[in-house]
Amino acid sequence: MGLDLSPAPSQDSSIGAAIETISKQPFGASGTMTAVGTITSALKEIGARRAGYSGIMLPVLEDPLLAERWNQGRVSLDALLSYSAVCATGLDTIPLPGDTSVEDLARIIGDVATLSVKWNKPLSARLLPVAGKHAGDMTEFTDPYLVNGLIRPLPSKEQVQ
Repeated sequence: MGLDLSPAPSQDSSIGAAIETISKQPFGASGTMTAVGTITSALKEIGARRAGYSGIMLPVLEDPLLAERWNQGRVSLDALLSYSAVCATGLDTIPLPGDTSVEDLARIIGDVATLSVKWNKPLSARLLPVAGKHAGDMTEFTDPYLVNGLIRPLPSKEQVQ
């Protein structure tokens, strides 16, 4: 029925590195949105019948460079979601504290859903609350397709005040 033209990052192939090549800045810095939009536009110009997302995916724990930038604090959950305005991702393989509440998950998924409705496009939320882990801990996945990453705290009311 068509081709899913989504670039698939892996241990050996990083969409984050491609974005940094275009922006000439670390992923998450100013220019990231422009680079993501440029790649998305190029994918749309391919003259093939498209299926699936057919856009850039930004899976934090499946792309070594994205995981590194996440661990460095150069990119946040909200920044990743903002890039979804010009690409096809949503929130993809985001490590969360194991005690993340249902209410927090609902708020995050609500933000993804709001952007999805606004732009009339499918977005996903592959959120990974890691049992027994807290903000500041590293994940300890043994899956060969996942890169381990830092579990970052969720923004809370206390941090904003």
